[in-house]
Order: sequence, then C-alpha cells, then structure tokens
Amino acid sequence: MKNEVVETLDLDDEVFDYSASETLVWEAVRAYQAAQRKGTHATKNRSQVRGGGRKLWRQKGTGRARVGSLRSPLWRTGGTVFGPEPRTHGQNFPRKKRRNAIKLVLSDRLRNGRLRVVDGFELESHRTKDLAQTLAGLELEGKVLLVDEPDNRNLYLGSRNLPKVKLSPALGVNIVDLMHHDQLVLSKQAVLKLQEVLQR
Repeated sequence: MKNEVVETLDLDDEVFDYSASETLVWEAVRAYQAAQRKGTHATKNRSQVRGGGRKLWRQKGTGRARVGSLRSPLWRTGGTVFGPEPRTHGQNFPRKKRRNAIKLVLSDRLRNGRLRVVDGFELESHRTKDLAQTLAGLELEGKVLLVDEPDNRNLYLGSRNLPKVKLSPALGVNIVDLMHHDQLVLSKQAVLKLQEVLQR
C-alpha cells in the first residue's frame, strides 16, 4: 500500500497470459448488459384497453364503415398492434466463454501495466480522505477498480464516496467493470482466489 515491492507472485499463464479474439469481450459485454435489462416495457392491445363490448352501429345501411368495437386499433383510443410485451432480454452465454473473456481482459491489463497487486487493503480508518491519499500514493490515474474480500468494512466505507473508485469482491468481478475502469488493484488474497476460479 506504500507503493513498494515486498513480494513476488507467480501467476498462472493460463489466466494472466491468455490470448483470444477481442470479439469474445464484445460478446461478453453485450450478454451482461442484455441481462441487466428489466424488459418490463409494454403496451395494451385491443383486449386490454378499457371500453368496448358492444357494436357501435349496425353493420349495414348507415353509409359508414363497419366497426365492431371502440377498442379497434384503427381508432384513436383503441389498442396497439404488435406493441412491445414484457420479456426477458437475457442471452444464453456459456460460463466458459464468460471466464475466458475475463481472462483476456486481465491479461491485457497486466501487459499494459494497468494491474496492481497489493499485499492487503489494511486501512486504519474508514475515512474517505485516508483512502484517497493511499490511492494517490500508488500513483493511479483515471477510474480505479478495487478487488478485495467482501468483509473489509473500512475499505467499503472509505471507497463508496469516491466518484472514480469502485469496490468489487473477488468472486463478483464482471466484464463490464473491468472494461469500464482504467486501473485494476487487487489484494493478494483476491488475485489468488480469482485465479483459482478462472482455472476451472
């Protein structure tokens, strides 16, 4: 946390030196964002619009066009034809492809020097100011994604009010967060746990 080298980690090349087509990342981001859509948009068809139930005038002899209901889509207050209906936008995206996309982004961050591993996020207080000073000491620029164990309360409280910093648990890292942030900082425990999951 003081920007000093204290240990060397041997990381698996299968995870942190992975190469594949960049299309895989695009597919993973698209599938993740599609799954976030609520899909609750809807319109009323002629069976759901209020009113109707009787024929407005007789079929023949009036000189007007035949009409059977006020709820006809041809009328201003009628139902909507082929309008949107509630549905799920989720896509079938294999777990192996999702993990490979994460490995591809992690490998890219490591090659470009945008991945840091710290011995541990041991903070003396939960103050946002203290965490901001610590991150400034690490010489991080742009948006920063912190990855640590979920029970680090001081890190959670200190990071939640920083606009360019986001905290994520090791098992909750997703492809969109990795792509959205410029710098990735992981604790030693988090990087080993993430590597163990991605090796499966």
